[in-house]
Amino acid sequence: MSDIKTFRLPDLGEGLPDATIVEWLIKPGDAIQLDAPLISMETAKAIVEVPSPYSGKLVKVYGGNGDVIATGAPLADFEIDTSAPQRAEGHSTGHHAAPAATSPAPASTERPDTGTVVGEMQASDRIVVETAVAVGGVKAVPAVRALAKKLGVDLSQVPPSGAGDVVTIKDVRDFAAGSNTRQTSKATPSPSTKSGEPKAPPHPTLSPDFVGREGSQARGEPQQLKGVRRNMARVMADALSKVVPTTLNDDADIHAWRAGEDVSVRLLRAITAACKAVPALNAWFDGENLMRTLHEHVDVGIAVDTVDGLFVPALRGADALDAKGLRAALDNLMRQVRDRSIPPSELTGYTISLSNFGVFAGRYATPIVVPPTVAIVAAGKLRHQVVPVIGGIETHRVIPLSLTFDHRACTGGEAARFLKAMLEDLALAD
Repeated sequence: MSDIKTFRLPDLGEGLPDATIVEWLIKPGDAIQLDAPLISMETAKAIVEVPSPYSGKLVKVYGGNGDVIATGAPLADFEIDTSAPQRAEGHSTGHHAAPAATSPAPASTERPDTGTVVGEMQASDRIVVETAVAVGGVKAVPAVRALAKKLGVDLSQVPPSGAGDVVTIKDVRDFAAGSNTRQTSKATPSPSTKSGEPKAPPHPTLSPDFVGREGSQARGEPQQLKGVRRNMARVMADALSKVVPTTLNDDADIHAWRAGEDVSVRLLRAITAACKAVPALNAWFDGENLMRTLHEHVDVGIAVDTVDGLFVPALRGADALDAKGLRAALDNLMRQVRDRSIPPSELTGYTISLSNFGVFAGRYATPIVVPPTVAIVAAGKLRHQVVPVIGGIETHRVIPLSLTFDHRACTGGEAARFLKAMLEDLALAD
């Protein structure tokens, strides 16, 4: 009788309740060796390749691409090859042990888009990194395969530019953009009626519960949240139930700045200055035990907006970096988030957060404080404002600031002094 083993989804990030299947790397009936790549899965923060826990044959899978699998639920059945090496039962990855991490893919030297900093998020501290694996003759990391699937790109048609003929994220995006251009150029003119009049465009599709004035119900397709967005929904709901938020707003006058000042760097510097002046907001708070931890160092969580959802990488030791160091650290974080190569350990443990939503629009906000942190700063859209001066009026540039703090851990006076320290630092010429 064949020895059949069921492999259950391991915890891919200390406490994550589920993960989404991106792609099976082998199909039922295929033979596989111990620790060979089995499946690519997306968690709240990373796309990882889960290795096979056995040597043998894959006989059954418990989900297809895009399905959400609960941690600990059956993922695959194997027919064990008793003549091949197997992992000792006590060390099997078939229950809740995380898969072995592999070497990271080479990073691109090209400077990427800087990205938008908005929102708030928290992740686990388990390190999981990616490596490029050849599947179907194409070398690519799981994040690249996931992007290609999302964009409808056949990876076998994409010319690789990475070292060792690895297909990169930029290769996929460039190929997709080229395909769209080619399709647009081949598009035919809109058909006309027999009288030569153009046909009316179709009605837009609205949400499934919307009923128009004429009584016809519009149609839409509900989509299950997955990966980053799924975790964001959980974190936000949890934060709202635990924090007692209060928000202060004010405008930072930056009239004294020299031309070309780096707004993000100046905001980071102002936050570190305020943290030194008022340590109560550079802290963690344990609401269950009513304990507060003040931090001497300043690790700023930089909220980054991507098409996949919100990431908050930690810019470590911001208080010890000069302007050049802050910019370099910020650029590196943005690149790692865009490439989905940032370790989950760098997506947690920050002591205060920054959201720069003003790169798009908006003046003030009520950003979300996620425990255990007690404060988040949000910067709105820079604008010009008329201010009175001796002898008349002047037009000054200002940055709207919003500071949300957990009123269980901080007093209103501490928050006001923190915001005042930021305003004073931002008012300096350099």
